[in-house]
Amino acid sequence: MSEVTVTVKQLATVLAMPVDKLVEQMLEAGIGQKSAEQVVTSTEKMKLLGFLRRTHGKAETTAAVDEGPRKITLKRKTTEEIQVGNQRTGRTVTVEVRQRRTYVKRELMDDGSQGPDKEREEAIRLLGESESRRAAEEAALREADEKRRLEEEGRKADEERKRAEAEAARVAEEEAKRLSEASPRRKEDEKPRANVPARKVPEREGPHRHKGVHGTHRMPEEEVVDVDPSLSRYMHGELHLAEGVSARRVKRKPKSRAPEPMGNKSGGPHGFSKPTAPVVREVSIGESITVADLAQKMAVKGAEVVKALFKMGVMATINQVVDHDTAVLVVEEMGHVAVKGGGVDVENVLVAQAGAATGEQETRAPIVTIMGHVDHGKTSLLDYIRRTKVAAGEAGGITQHIGAYHVKTPNGMISFLDTPGHAAFTAMRARGARLTDIVVLVVAADDGVMPQTIEAIQHARAANVPLIVAMNKIDKPDAVPDRVMQGLVQHEVVPEEFGGETQVVPLSAKTGQGVDKLLDAILVQAEVMELKAVRKGLASGVVVESALDKGRGPIATVLVQQGTLHKGDYLVCGTQYGRVRAMFNESGEQVADAGPSIPVVVLGLSGVPDAGDDFVAVEDERLAKDVAQQREAKRRETRLVKQAPMKIEDLMSQMAAQGDSQRVLNVVVKADVQGSAEALRDALTKISTDAVKVNVISSGVGGLTESDATLAQASRALVIGFNVRADASARRIVEGAGLDLRYFSIIYDVIDQVKQAASGLLGTEIREEIIGIAQVRDVFRSSKFGAIAGCMVIEGTVKRNKPIRVLRDNVVVFQGELESLRRFKEAVEDVRSNMECGIGVKQYNDVRVGDQIECFERIEVQRTL
Repeated sequence: MSEVTVTVKQLATVLAMPVDKLVEQMLEAGIGQKSAEQVVTSTEKMKLLGFLRRTHGKAETTAAVDEGPRKITLKRKTTEEIQVGNQRTGRTVTVEVRQRRTYVKRELMDDGSQGPDKEREEAIRLLGESESRRAAEEAALREADEKRRLEEEGRKADEERKRAEAEAARVAEEEAKRLSEASPRRKEDEKPRANVPARKVPEREGPHRHKGVHGTHRMPEEEVVDVDPSLSRYMHGELHLAEGVSARRVKRKPKSRAPEPMGNKSGGPHGFSKPTAPVVREVSIGESITVADLAQKMAVKGAEVVKALFKMGVMATINQVVDHDTAVLVVEEMGHVAVKGGGVDVENVLVAQAGAATGEQETRAPIVTIMGHVDHGKTSLLDYIRRTKVAAGEAGGITQHIGAYHVKTPNGMISFLDTPGHAAFTAMRARGARLTDIVVLVVAADDGVMPQTIEAIQHARAANVPLIVAMNKIDKPDAVPDRVMQGLVQHEVVPEEFGGETQVVPLSAKTGQGVDKLLDAILVQAEVMELKAVRKGLASGVVVESALDKGRGPIATVLVQQGTLHKGDYLVCGTQYGRVRAMFNESGEQVADAGPSIPVVVLGLSGVPDAGDDFVAVEDERLAKDVAQQREAKRRETRLVKQAPMKIEDLMSQMAAQGDSQRVLNVVVKADVQGSAEALRDALTKISTDAVKVNVISSGVGGLTESDATLAQASRALVIGFNVRADASARRIVEGAGLDLRYFSIIYDVIDQVKQAASGLLGTEIREEIIGIAQVRDVFRSSKFGAIAGCMVIEGTVKRNKPIRVLRDNVVVFQGELESLRRFKEAVEDVRSNMECGIGVKQYNDVRVGDQIECFERIEVQRTL
C-alpha cells in the first residue's frame, strides 16, 4: 500500500492550530525547520507525537513550568445494540455514543478563559442532538412496526371471523338437519311418559346451589337432566342412591365460543367422522413414483399397495420405484383417479427461453461427417485438407474417437467430423450422422464396398442426410472404379454417371488429386440445401465428445448449431451444467466466442457430459442447475424402474435359465474419452453367452483411481485401461490385491483379451472323438474268446486299449471294451484303415454280420466362447 502524505499546512489545519506554532513545535522536537508546503512523513509525525506527549502540560513561560498541565481532555466511546420491533420482524441497531470532556484548572477559569466551557457546551449540544435523532429514529421504527402489527392482527381477525361464521353456519345447518331427522324418533320416545306427572324441581339459591339436610352445598358446573320420577326423593338432600340406580349428569359446555374442529360433526371425543361413502382422491403421478409415496397420496398403508402390486404380478417393496403405467393401474384398482404429475417443470422454462430467442437467420457453414470402412483413408483425407498428420497419433492408424475440425478453404468455411470406422463404434457413427448436414462416404477404389460402408449408408439414409461419395486411392494400380460404382448401386446409392443424384468424386488423399473437386461438391450441395442459422442470441448445439483432463477438469467438444456461445455463458449439457471458463479451437488457441457450425472445446462444466447430449446456453446459473438436477433425478428414477420391480414369471424364468452353471466375469473399464468408454462397454457386453456373462460393473473417463481399484478388488474384476494409466495409490492396491490390470490402445486387443479371460472361466470339457470304424464281415466262434468278429477297418484306426461301441443300423446296441485285437493270429495294438482284423468284444457275444464297431477316445478340451 502507498503511504498517505500530508504537508505542514494540511497537518496544521487538521490539528486546528497555526502553521507557525506547528513549525515551532516540530523544530523543538528535533525534526528541523520546515516550510508550510513541505511534506511531513509518518516517521516525523510519530516523532512529533512523542515529543508532545513528553512535554504535555508544560507552561510556555518559565514561571509556569512547575504548575503542571493547564487542561486535560477525556474522550469516551461506548457502543451498544438495541432491538427495534418485535422478535419476528424486528432488527438490531448498533448505537455508538462518543463523549469528550475537557477539564481546566479553576484559576485559569477565574482569569476569564471560557474556552473549555464553550467546548463542553458544544459537546453536550452535539450529544443531545445525537440522542434526539436516535430517539426519533427508534420512535419511527416502533411506530411502523406497531402499525404493521396492527394491520396483520386485523387481517388475521377478519379471517378468523369469516372462518368462524362459515363454520357456525355449517354447524347450524347440520344441527337443524339432525334435529329434523331425530324429531319423529323423539316424539315416539315421549309418548309413554305422557301420563307421568310433572316434577317440580326446587329453585336453587344462587348459581349452582341447592338446600339439603346438611344445609346449602356448592354444586359443580353441571346440571341434572333426564331424571326418573322415582328418584325425586334424592333431590331433597338424600345423598345415597339405591344400588343400580343413578342420575345421568352432563357437563355444561364452556362459555367460550371457540369454533369446533373441522370434521367434528358428531360431537364425539375426536375431530373426525367415519365417511359414509368411499373417498375418491386424485393422485398425481409423474414418470415414476415410489410405493411409499403412492400409498401416502392415496392415504392407505404401504402394505395395501404392495398387496395390490403382488396381485398384478409385480414384486416390489415399499421403497422401490414403479413406472407411471403400473402406478396408474394400481390407483385405478384401488378406486382412485390418477392424473398426470404437475408441478413446475424447468424443462418447459428452458424450452420457452430457447424459443424466445429468435432473430434473423444467416447463411452458415455446412457440417460434414467423414464416414467409411476401416483403413479406407478417412483420416488421411481430412489430414490433407487440414495440412496436419492426425493419423500418426492414432494407435495402429485407427481413429478411436470423434474429432471435430473447423477448416477454412478458399471457397468457403467447412466443419468436419471424423468418425471411426470399426464396427464397435457403430453408436458413435450413428451419433455423428444425427448432427451433420452432409455425409462424405469414403470408399477405397481397390477394396470396394465393405460392411462398415453399408452401415454408413444406412445411417445417412436414416438421418435423411445427403451423401457424397469420395472414391479414395484412385492412384493405386489395382483400383477398380467400376466395381465401386456397381457396389454402390446394389445398395441404392446411384451415382450421377448412372443417372442418379449422388455425386462420386475420384480422389487420392495421398497425392491430393481430386480433393479440390470434393470441397467444391460439398459447398455446392450446401448451397442447394440453403443452410441457415440464427447467429444472435443464446447458443445451442450438440456435445461431440467429452473427457476428463487431469489438469483442466471436465472438458467437452461441442458443436454450435444456433446462436453464439460466449466465454462466461451458463451451459446445460445433459445432466451437467456450468459456466464457460475458457474455449479453445481445434488448434488449441483460446477464443472468446463461437458461432453456428463452429466446434470448440469448453472448460468449466460440473462433470463429464455424455457424447451426443444437447447443450443449451441459459441466462442464469440457477436455471441451469435446476434443469441438470431434474434431468439427473429423472435418469435415476428411470434406472431404478428398470432395475426394480420384477414380474414373478420373469424371475422364475430367469432362475430356470441361469441355474448354477453361468459364470460371471466382472470388468472395470476406464478410457480417455466418453465415446471410447461407451463403445468398449457395448462391445464387451456382447461377448456374453449362456455360460459366461461379461459384466461391466464400472466404466468411466479418466485415469484409474484408488476407488476404481478398490471396486475391482471387492468384486474380483478385470481392470482395463484404454489409453489411460493408474495413479500411485491405485497401483499399490492392484499390486497388493494381485488384480489383473491391463493397458490397451486398440479395441481389437481388448475384445480378444476379454474373450480369453472369459474362456478361462469356462474350464475344460470331456469330448469324445471317433478314431476308427470297423465293419463286421463274418462271425467266428471260439471256445476261449466266444464270438470273434472278422472285420474290415473302413475308417480311421482301431486301437486295442480304447473303448468301443457296437452299432446296428446306426443305433448303439452295446458299449464296452475290446477283449482282443488280432491280425493273422498275432495280437496287435492297432489296425489301420482298409485292413482286416479279428475283434473280440468283452462280455458281448451277439455280434452279427453287418454291425459296425466304433472305436473312440475321450479327450479334455478347453472350452471357448
